[in-house]
Amino acid sequence: MSFEKSIVFQSRTEEYAVPVEQVVSIEKMEKITPVPHLPHYLLGFTRIRGELIPVLDFGIILYNTPSPSSTSKLIVLNTEVVNYGLVVEEAKEILNFSEKELTQMGLVNYAKTQYFTAIANLENRMITCVDPKILVNSLEGIREIIEYLREMLDDENNH
Repeated sequence: MSFEKSIVFQSRTEEYAVPVEQVVSIEKMEKITPVPHLPHYLLGFTRIRGELIPVLDFGIILYNTPSPSSTSKLIVLNTEVVNYGLVVEEAKEILNFSEKELTQMGLVNYAKTQYFTAIANLENRMITCVDPKILVNSLEGIREIIEYLREMLDDENNH
């Protein structure tokens, strides 16, 4: 998967990027319905254009600290596993990375950061590339949540 065209966003002081073809939309933070006993990175669910999607906080996933809500944006990502919203501090811009600007990560073997696939080394910035599918698959408990979500949706659609 090549990361040439990416959406750049911020979490804390760091910049990250996701491939533009996996971004469905960038939304303002709307009403999120919390569900008890979910893993702490999962804020709950929200409806975007009628679709119920889980909302994950990138700040909690990375730093164990919630993203500040005043500037937060929700990047809606599409993966074959599930569509989900990723709460980030700020969605900044669309950038095109050239192959020579990208360095593959040596850390991909480190289980906790498998979703970091490359680093874009620009003149005065370093941007970490994130694979949305590996990210969602790496989270503890996410499989059960996706199953639960699917059952809920099936029930909704069958009534």
